[in-house]
Amino acid sequence: MKLGAFSISLAVKDIQKSKEFYENLGFSHLGGDLNQKWLILKNGNAIIGLFEGMFENNIITFNPGWDENAQNIETFDDVRAIQEHLKNCGIALNSEADTNTSGPAHITLTDPDGNAILIDQHR
Repeated sequence: MKLGAFSISLAVKDIQKSKEFYENLGFSHLGGDLNQKWLILKNGNAIIGLFEGMFENNIITFNPGWDENAQNIETFDDVRAIQEHLKNCGIALNSEADTNTSGPAHITLTDPDGNAILIDQHR
């Protein structure tokens, strides 16, 4: 199963302070809008999203169809196929993609320790 680019989405209290902190760790801007209180930062293959006021807890994120530079990859597993596989494995989903559609969609689930996982396909 190909889940795509991996990142961690952090629920931050002060996006400016978090931005400065992670820039000091060597991360640089990949995307987002500071005025909208969300940024995507990158250091090598490591990607973090900073989100102020958008959700309560950190979220593990995968993006089928993208590489670590948010560039399209040719071959990937559609989120609906991933959804079917997970359900066949008996994994409960918190939200599901509509199987009658194609293109952008997402699913959410929670690991055994309560960590939120988002599988978010943008194309």
